[in-house]
Amino acid sequence: MLSRPQNCSESTQLTQNRIAEAARSAGRSVDSVTLLAVSKGQSSAAIDSAARAGIEHFGENFVQESLPKMETLAGRELTWHFIGRLQANKTRPVAENFAWVHTVDRLKVAERLASQRPFHAPPLNVCLQLHVGGEASKGGVEKTEIRALARDVASLPRLRLRGIMSMPPAESDVTRQRQWFRETRRVFDYLNEHGLALDTLSMGTSADFEAAIAEGSTIVRVGTAIFGPRTP
Repeated sequence: MLSRPQNCSESTQLTQNRIAEAARSAGRSVDSVTLLAVSKGQSSAAIDSAARAGIEHFGENFVQESLPKMETLAGRELTWHFIGRLQANKTRPVAENFAWVHTVDRLKVAERLASQRPFHAPPLNVCLQLHVGGEASKGGVEKTEIRALARDVASLPRLRLRGIMSMPPAESDVTRQRQWFRETRRVFDYLNEHGLALDTLSMGTSADFEAAIAEGSTIVRVGTAIFGPRTP
């Protein structure tokens, strides 16, 4: 069920303050971290409230849910990221309407995105989803296979390979959180050592983005801290 409209000004400011403090603690520039508001299950009014509070980047998980909201908010200069599992038969609306895709884990999906990206649009920014933690419920490419996939995706037209995304297991211990994010960062560094020139690490959520920033995250995907719990 979609959330009720709410004023996101205070929650956005608190989240931005947390991001800034985490970046400073890591010896990084505040500007090196982008706040991506996860708007899955949120109404257009709630997204509009977050946009008025200063958020420019929004992440959606479901194609059919996202398109009406994007149309309603077309007058705003927002950047839309697809962050859900992407089925090969649903790539066209994503290729046509989103600026980013964070969850590429198969060459077939990347090839379809490339072929369906409109010629008049800028290249579609993509991240490869790295499978960490061994959870069968989560998608992603294994680290032993990611270099070959990265090389193939980087060669496709109308796509721009930007980096890696990961969704580690939920951990309450900061040391454990950082362990998973550090694993992702090492794969990111490995790919750059082999000439991929990546610049994006998409990792960290409301519960653990400080740990992700400490390990180099450049995009944190934050939903609950901005919008509050979704209506069941």
